[in-house]
Amino acid sequence: MISLTEWPLASLLEPLTYAFFRRALLASCLVGALCGLVGVYVVLRRMSYIGHGLSHAVFGGAVISYLMQVNFYLGAGLWGVASALLINEVAQRRKLGADAAIGIVTTASFAVGVAGISRQRRFTRNFEAALFGNVLGITPADLWMIAGVAIVSVVGILALYKPLLFSTFDEEVAEVYGIPTHGVNAAFALILAAVILVSMQIMGVTLIAAALVIPASAARLLTQRFDRLLWIASLIGAGVSVLGMYASYYLDLASGASIVLIGTAMFLVAWLMSRGPAGE
Repeated sequence: MISLTEWPLASLLEPLTYAFFRRALLASCLVGALCGLVGVYVVLRRMSYIGHGLSHAVFGGAVISYLMQVNFYLGAGLWGVASALLINEVAQRRKLGADAAIGIVTTASFAVGVAGISRQRRFTRNFEAALFGNVLGITPADLWMIAGVAIVSVVGILALYKPLLFSTFDEEVAEVYGIPTHGVNAAFALILAAVILVSMQIMGVTLIAAALVIPASAARLLTQRFDRLLWIASLIGAGVSVLGMYASYYLDLASGASIVLIGTAMFLVAWLMSRGPAGE
């Protein structure tokens, strides 16, 4: 019989005896940290809707790749990249703006996915996993894909650190100083599409936007320094994902929903801390 003093440690170690949980925990931790990192730029650029929109666009690609019996990552990835580039191109038109571009491209892509489902006459488990996530179905190949996207994304953000930072805070001035903002924005859109693609199985289409926005927003309340903001958002994203996986295991909840709810609680704590002792 386990004593009371041993219970917390035993509770933490018990899920790790299952290979599927270890894979799910590692995948969700990587995705959480990655969403936190990329989410900083999404929040600062006031493009929170793009995470929601691109996930819907990738869903359309996932449905088409399934119907055509094409590899999920290949089909959905190419569709997501095309959608991201198209959004970036349309958003450059000053008369429309990013919100209109996202709305047009992503809803059209999502409609393609819905049309594909209607042709099947039934809602398959594959589509359900794409909508709501299926973290327990993570395979070693999925882990390698997530790790690869994480490495490429981090390297890309580090390589574009200064131009991306400049164009994030003042795009027009960045153009005056010779920064190729169009190319920088396109590169960031591709990184974002890749992050959303590997996040789908963890979070599902319906919750990816929250995974991008909540850790970055919480971190924004805790620091004013941009370099610290990136680290804190990544740590919050990873920590919330780990806690969410354990909550999912013990409370028998959907993993994506658990992660988002714990992230929301973390945001509330950060908000209360940012108000100060005087409640200002």
